[in-house]
Amino acid sequence: MSSIVSVKNLRKAYAGGFEALKSVNLEIEEGEILALLGPNGAGKTTLISTICGITVPTSGSVTVGGHDTQADFRKARDLIGLVPQEINLEPFETVMNTVSFSRGLFGKPRNDAFVEDILNKLSLGDKKDAKVMMLSGGMKRRVLIAKALSHEPKVLFLDEPTAGVDVELRKDMWDVVADLKASGVTIILTTHYIEEAEAIADRIGVINKGEILLVQDKADLMAQMGKKQLRIELAEPTEDIPKALAGYDLARADDGRSLTYTYDTTGERTGITTLLADLQKAGLQMKDIQTQQSSLEDIFVGLVKETA
Repeated sequence: MSSIVSVKNLRKAYAGGFEALKSVNLEIEEGEILALLGPNGAGKTTLISTICGITVPTSGSVTVGGHDTQADFRKARDLIGLVPQEINLEPFETVMNTVSFSRGLFGKPRNDAFVEDILNKLSLGDKKDAKVMMLSGGMKRRVLIAKALSHEPKVLFLDEPTAGVDVELRKDMWDVVADLKASGVTIILTTHYIEEAEAIADRIGVINKGEILLVQDKADLMAQMGKKQLRIELAEPTEDIPKALAGYDLARADDGRSLTYTYDTTGERTGITTLLADLQKAGLQMKDIQTQQSSLEDIFVGLVKETA
C-alpha cells in the first residue's frame, strides 16, 4: 500500500530554543487508520498542524498526495480535512449553512445533497436547520467533522475527536470513523483514550517529547511487546512465596490468596507447565487459574517511562 502522507526529518523549534518536533519521520498509508498516542506536550498537535500547513516547520518536508505542503500548499491542503480540539463554531448560524460555508472556502461548488448526506451519516440530518448554539457538545464535535469532510478530502485528521464526549457517543463516533475508512478516507487521530486506539486503529504511533518512539501494526505491537499474566487463585492463602518458586518471579496478592505469573507470549516456552507442577510440589493447592493479556495502555505507559 502506498503512502499518502510522507514526513521526512521534520523539525519544529521556537525562538527560545524549545524543540516541539525532533527530526520526525512518518509514512501514513492510504486508507489506513493511524492512532497517534502521547502525553500532553508530546508534540501530537504540533505534528498535525505542521502536516496541515498551519505551522511552518523549521526544517524537513511534508508531502500529501505527492504535493509539498510548503511549496504547493493549496493542492496539498485541498486533500486534507482537519477536526481541531477546540470547538470554534458560529453559534447563531445553522448547521447546514456552517458546513456549506466550509465547502465553499475550498472552492467547491454548492451541493446541498452532498452536505445533507454527510449530516445524515453523522446523525445530524434532523439538526440541519438548528442553530449551532442549540447543540450539545457531542453534536458540535460532529459538526466539526462534517465541516472537515465538506470539501471531500482524502485525508482526515482528528485531534482528540472524542474529548469530553460521553462513552456512548464516543462509540458512535468510532462507528463514523469506521464508515469513513470504508469509503476510502485515510484517518489520523490523536487521542488520550487508549481504548479508542485499540478499538479502531490499524496502526499505533507513540510520540513523546517531539520524537516518534514507534509506529507499528496494532496486532504486531500487542504480540511483540504484550505480556500475558497467569493469575493463580489458591485454595488456602499463603503468607509468603515458597523458596522453591523464587525463580518464577511470582507476585503475591496482599491477602495471600492469589499469585500472578507474567510471561512472554513470543517465547518458545511459557514455563506454565513446570510452574503448575512446582506449585503442587511446594504444597500450594490451586482453586482457579486465569490468563490476561497486557493492554495497550500497559505498553504505552512503559514506552513513555523509558523516555522520561
